[in-house]
Amino acid sequence: MLITKLTPEHFPAVVELANQIHGDNYLDNASLQSMQCQGVKNGINASFVAVDNTGDIIGYRLSFAAGQWHSDSWCSEALWPVPLDRMAYFKSVGVTVAARGQGVASALLRQSVQALKQQGALAGLAHIWRESPGNAAQQYFSQAGATLLKVHPDKWRHLSESAGYYCPVCGALCRCSAAEMVLVF
Repeated sequence: MLITKLTPEHFPAVVELANQIHGDNYLDNASLQSMQCQGVKNGINASFVAVDNTGDIIGYRLSFAAGQWHSDSWCSEALWPVPLDRMAYFKSVGVTVAARGQGVASALLRQSVQALKQQGALAGLAHIWRESPGNAAQQYFSQAGATLLKVHPDKWRHLSESAGYYCPVCGALCRCSAAEMVLVF
């Protein structure tokens, strides 16, 4: 497995993988391009893909640089250990079914953390999908050292209502909750 920086040549495969995992209309080329830009600061890219020995993408990690994303109503800034301008954001991660349990997500996270630290971030925030199969997402992020700050019900409902997001668990109206978690670097 090779971990490499996310570039536009990877976009079609990442969009396809993200929508397979997280549901239809979760990601498209335009939103991915915007997200990739949010992860680049001082020439350092904090978003990565994992590629197998045949050249296929088996995982991705989208991360936003501190100062290049906005807090919203699902952010509990009063609970954060660092200020917003030093807080990075872990937007999304996905790994193919065949590659799960092989350390792909952890390797992608390590690369993102290294890049985010080089950019000047002191910690990273994530809204973890609690309804992932077996709540594996929250378990993986906890094992990486992240702590739970707060649970937010209906985190992605607005995407169903405004952008046509189709949740793989709930269907046309997502009712999934998010675990707001922070990883201090």
